Amino acid sequence: MALMAKRPEKKHPCNNSLGRQLLSSERMEKLARFQEGLGIHFTNMNLLDQAFHHRSYVNEAGPGAQNNERLEFLGDSVLGMVTATFLYQTMQNHPEGDLAKIKSVVVSEMTLSAIAVRIGIDKCLCLGKGEEHSGGRSKKAILADAVEAVFGAYYLDSGFEAAEKLVLELLVPEIEKVWEDRYTKDYKTILQEWDQKQFKETPKYELVKITGPDHDRIFWVSVVVNGRTFGPETGKNKREAEQKAAKHAFEELSK
Repeated sequence: MALMAKRPEKKHPCNNSLGRQLLSSERMEKLARFQEGLGIHFTNMNLLDQAFHHRSYVNEAGPGAQNNERLEFLGDSVLGMVTATFLYQTMQNHPEGDLAKIKSVVVSEMTLSAIAVRIGIDKCLCLGKGEEHSGGRSKKAILADAVEAVFGAYYLDSGFEAAEKLVLELLVPEIEKVWEDRYTKDYKTILQEWDQKQFKETPKYELVKITGPDHDRIFWVSVVVNGRTFGPETGKNKREAEQKAAKHAFEELSK
């Protein structure tokens, strides 16, 4: 009986010898293009590569491979520190509430995921087969996490000043959009993203009561965040009351 020729295995585009710190020439070229686009340079290319490793990829890659979650954790702190310091220094005549609102928008999942696509992170991601097939390369949470992981990796590789410069180059234009009111966002969205980031949950709105005649009703709504109740706040309709309750909660929690 004739033996069938064994088909060569199709290599994963992110193949790096299953985590053994050996990057393929194709992968090195992709990482080089990414750095060139941002005007940065990594001494440790494996660190940059790791910033793009989603946990789904690592689960398939085998022993030795590491995901980007620790780098994301570090990068989140670098991002927060740089953004807060910039706002503090450049908006000296504005109250803390204004700074907190702007910061919450520019470090949000929506903003970071848009930045990720703009700088080509979606093309560099390493995803498992299932995540790839389910559209993981365009999922906002994965993209935003990878941005923070890049910040964390660059901080470890090149120091705080280099990481600060990169963060500001990417975030200052977003800060200007918020300040010029070209970037509209309601308080319910702001509070929801903040709550998900801090407590891995979503705010719960409660309609406490409705008062007044049918032609002039007043809606009373409170919101619960991490076990704390804020409000009730009032509005001509339920949405208006929810917005006021969300604003109240966010301003209190962000102090």
